[in-house]
Amino acid sequence: MIGLDILAVGYLVRDDEGKLLEAHSTSTLIRSGDSLIVVDTSSKYLKPALKSSFRDLGIFAKDVDTVVLTHSHDDHTGNLDMFPNAEIYIQAGGEDEIKGKNINVVEGEMKLCNGVRIIPTPGHTMDSMSVFVDADRNYVIAGDAIPLEDNYVKMVPPGLCVDRDLAMKSINSIVSFADVIVPGHGFPFMTK
Repeated sequence: MIGLDILAVGYLVRDDEGKLLEAHSTSTLIRSGDSLIVVDTSSKYLKPALKSSFRDLGIFAKDVDTVVLTHSHDDHTGNLDMFPNAEIYIQAGGEDEIKGKNINVVEGEMKLCNGVRIIPTPGHTMDSMSVFVDADRNYVIAGDAIPLEDNYVKMVPPGLCVDRDLAMKSINSIVSFADVIVPGHGFPFMTK
């Protein structure tokens, strides 16, 4: 059985003109068999929330064996130091931004374990990817392919993206699979 836990709920702060002032990503734990997988480590600011969540779950961060980074922006990678024993997965093109050991560059789709796949979802960045999880429901941990529930509701690409057409294709791919989406910056929400 696969379980998902939200370690920290991310958010965005914008000024009155919509300019981004602050960004902190959502961080998710996937438990599948013996695997402990963290998707996005959030920003340094949310490190206390991650520590508290691990304590509440009775899990040590040092026991996490896999970290998946949905892309290389620092609001998603800020707490890599919490996971010294983890293999880190990032889509090709983002690896130059990540410092450390155990970096695995993914090119295209990849199965992490039974029921858990990494799928490229470019648009926000060219190295964006999401994690598709087949559990009690179909979950997608979308990163900034779908940064906010509003992007899903309005079916609009992220405000910051390198390719709007690719971003919309990624959104459609996510929506066609997902019963539940964990956005890059917010609480999970149902699609069906």
